[in-house]
Amino acid sequence: MKTYFVFIVTFFLLTNSLYGAPKKDAEFIDGESKEITIQNAEHELAKIKKELTKDSSIWTKSYNSYMAYQGSRKSLREVQRHIVELQDRRETVERRLEIEALQAKEKILTDQIDEFRAQGTSPFASLLRPDDVEEAPKITNPFGIITGFSYIKRLNGQYKDYERKAEEIRELTEVMERQVALYRQLMKLNPKADYEVELDATLLQIEKFKLALDTLTSTADVYGKRIESIEAKINKEIKDQLYKLLNIGFVIIVLFIIAFLIKRIVKRYITDNERFYMANKILTFVTVTLVILVLLFTFMDNVGYLATVLGFASAGLAIALRDWFMSIIGWFVIVFGGSIHVGDRIRVEKDGMVYVGDVLDISLQRMTIHEDVTLTTVVHNRRAGRIVFIPNNYIFTSLIANYTHGTLNTVWDGVDITITFDSNHKKAVHIAKEICRKYAKGYTEITRKQINKLRDRYSLKNANVEPRIFTFIESNGLKVSAWYLTNAYATLTLRSTISADIIDAFNAESDITIAYPTQTFYTGPIEKKQQPVMEDA
Repeated sequence: MKTYFVFIVTFFLLTNSLYGAPKKDAEFIDGESKEITIQNAEHELAKIKKELTKDSSIWTKSYNSYMAYQGSRKSLREVQRHIVELQDRRETVERRLEIEALQAKEKILTDQIDEFRAQGTSPFASLLRPDDVEEAPKITNPFGIITGFSYIKRLNGQYKDYERKAEEIRELTEVMERQVALYRQLMKLNPKADYEVELDATLLQIEKFKLALDTLTSTADVYGKRIESIEAKINKEIKDQLYKLLNIGFVIIVLFIIAFLIKRIVKRYITDNERFYMANKILTFVTVTLVILVLLFTFMDNVGYLATVLGFASAGLAIALRDWFMSIIGWFVIVFGGSIHVGDRIRVEKDGMVYVGDVLDISLQRMTIHEDVTLTTVVHNRRAGRIVFIPNNYIFTSLIANYTHGTLNTVWDGVDITITFDSNHKKAVHIAKEICRKYAKGYTEITRKQINKLRDRYSLKNANVEPRIFTFIESNGLKVSAWYLTNAYATLTLRSTISADIIDAFNAESDITIAYPTQTFYTGPIEKKQQPVMEDA
């Protein structure tokens, strides 16, 4: 029995030594792990608070403003209640001073409430309301297509911004739910710590945020459907305008093709370059005018309104742009009147300046001429080769002479030579006439045919095309003026040739002397004439 007792005691001691010390170490390890867990949780919680404070979004700021508003209202009620209680008691100096302090605090709280009054009963009233949708534009012409696409892009941008608000509030809610989990974990690990107030405040904030998220989600659904409806309407209008634009483009292409074919036909049957040039200009003008009319009548909703506006606008423009409009009218007169054509040689006189040149182009506003070497440039301008722009309205106000009008491409030119009074003037006239007839023979025949063609359009009484010689008495002799027909583009050349031949012919004759300015001096005695005797009657 004693041996058995010793065995039991020995076994108990051994068991206690084997299992007792490890149990105490485990308790120490569990306690140390608990402290570490609490520290980690508090560190995580502080990190979340810092994150919410540092990166506070507009939602957090709005909620804080709302809570400040509610807190101010609560404090104001307490202050007012306290003031009433003090006023019901016996008045003393201490109570009067306390009441005055409370009244000052009441005023401060009232001002704060006025600042936060916009929050009202909801912390997110302004944030949950989507942006107002502008009135959708009406796409009635191709120019409105760009406006339509811009409007759709703006609507989609507004909707994405609204959806982004939902994503932001969802992320904030997840962060606050993680904060609630940490509060609950800390309350289990350390029941003595007071986290209940902060937990309740966070749960209230989560409740408000979730309510706002539900409202925002349902509003976004309605908002999106409304935007889809407007977008579908605008897309249909854009599609209609694109279809109309394709049709108009087809019509315009057909017009240009027809104009191109007509130009090819005209070029085949009109061999004269000048006539083809003018026909080409007229066809181009007609084609462009038709294209403009097609565009106007297609895309203008009210052409009558356009005509009214243009009528009033043209009254003011007619005064401000009088020369411009007159040039356009002058273009019609020139082109359709047929007074001047491209290639004609014209003479323009304006404000004492004279320009002679060939017409290079006739546009809506001006004629472009190339100044050639002519008698005018030799005598007056002393320069040539310039490109001169003549406004079309000059045809109404200035003198414009056409040297090559119609089929008549020749002009009369003349050479003047003065001979002495004692010269054989009859022989001089004969010589000058023969020389003129010799060089102007070809132009004379051409002019005769051209004049016969012009008789259908004009009344030509004097059809004499032979060279003409005139004699005039001058102070220093007898002037022989020889006139002949020549090409309008080469007057100086023929004048130079005829002048030289006449001089040579006159010098070869002994009885013809070219006159120079002379003076006669008498060196002999002057005989006195006998005065008549006057007798009385």
